[in-house]
Amino acid sequence: MGLLSGLMGLTSDVDVESVRDDLEPILIENETIVLAFMVVRDMLVFTDLRLILVDKQGMTGRKRTIQSIPYRAITTFSVETAGSFDADSEMTIWVSGQPPLKRELSRRSNIAGIQKSLAEGVLGRR
Repeated sequence: MGLLSGLMGLTSDVDVESVRDDLEPILIENETIVLAFMVVRDMLVFTDLRLILVDKQGMTGRKRTIQSIPYRAITTFSVETAGSFDADSEMTIWVSGQPPLKRELSRRSNIAGIQKSLAEGVLGRR
């Protein structure tokens, strides 16, 4: 991830294997990580069962808030691609009973992979 993208809060793709080691204690048996993205120190992780949001806090990042959103709770989602003059894309997810969840995505993010992961999870294809 480039320093500028990190400072702007934009996401970049992360190696799934490195994320698996970090999240192994919370993954259930046979749960598979499909895609993972980093936003400075925070992570967006798409598994075959849920979306996991990891918010690292403090100077060391040892304190973390981990939010799991089962795909069945997602009612609507949208992914806006970057245009000619836009530096970033945007993902918005509506979860039952909560305000919309918005995340900025870098131009390099796997937009098609995000769309596919959300569609497969929300539409029950997994």
